[in-house]
Amino acid sequence: MPSRRPPAPASQPVAATPMALARVIAAAYEKHGQNPAKALKQAQITPSKLQQSDARITARQMEVLSGTAMQELDDEGLGAFSRKLPWGSYGMLARASLSAPNLGVALKRWCRHHGLLADDLTLKVVTSGDSAAIQIKESAALDRLERGAREFCLVHVLRNIHGLACWYIDSRIPLQGARFPFAAPAHGDAYELMFPGPLRFDAAQAEIRFDARYLALPLRRDEKALQQMLQRALPLTVLQYRRDRLLVQQVRQVLSSYPDRARNAEGVASLLNISTRTLHRQLKEEGASLQLLKDEVRFDRAKDLLNRGDQPIKQVATAAGFKNEKSFMRAFREATAVSPAGFRRSSLG
Repeated sequence: MPSRRPPAPASQPVAATPMALARVIAAAYEKHGQNPAKALKQAQITPSKLQQSDARITARQMEVLSGTAMQELDDEGLGAFSRKLPWGSYGMLARASLSAPNLGVALKRWCRHHGLLADDLTLKVVTSGDSAAIQIKESAALDRLERGAREFCLVHVLRNIHGLACWYIDSRIPLQGARFPFAAPAHGDAYELMFPGPLRFDAAQAEIRFDARYLALPLRRDEKALQQMLQRALPLTVLQYRRDRLLVQQVRQVLSSYPDRARNAEGVASLLNISTRTLHRQLKEEGASLQLLKDEVRFDRAKDLLNRGDQPIKQVATAAGFKNEKSFMRAFREATAVSPAGFRRSSLG
């Protein structure tokens, strides 16, 4: 896989979107017997630049090109499917799922309704243990598409549903992985930005995978919010939400599961694949702090050990992560208003 390109200066938009995706949109015009010149001009993409195999464009250029093409072609699928998806199709899909009680139901509705509009592929939400995935089963017709068109279709759909899922619950949904049923393209480094997380090419099918607990979160959008979003929906596919509504639970989990690796903020952040600065900022947004969560996890561990039997208090303190028995007893009494021994007596009856 090619190495990452050096970042552009902070004052300039980063050109990271492969031109190969823009060429697929231009080809959609030809498929419909139309000229892409106007859309390319609005996106500030010259004909010569369009043909450069290794060229990149900014997210804003891709937004302008895609939005213009969708309206001019009256096809929100941008030629990716055997039939057009008329302008407003994806808005209709979003609206049809807006009344769902949680994200899991909303995504299942979206996948089912998408199949009614475009039968070239079947989308399915599946769960396995603590992980959830949105998987794509391709029809024979889609599998026979030219490589670039097929790639565009799968990327377009997965980016769309991932962005919408984040919007529904107003939360970042970190990906645990993304898989694609084709060899890594020359612009494979761009996938690290489009689908942050472990990547796998030459997979059996296309899918994105994430923590299944997001499926239980309630939707936080209404019709008014939907109308506002539809005014500029395309950035959903590139918007990185600051908030992660599962972060507090995830921090508790790594503190409990990996106590040796999660002794400090750097260790916790590394396990969650985020920066320490992001960790502290997002916890603050959720009204929590790392120290508070560490204390909660330690006390939960201590209570569990005390409930199990007659293990010496000193051993309980060590196992729960306290420096010594004295500090444990003082902190436990401050938190629970009883001593560890008193808690054990009351819990054991």
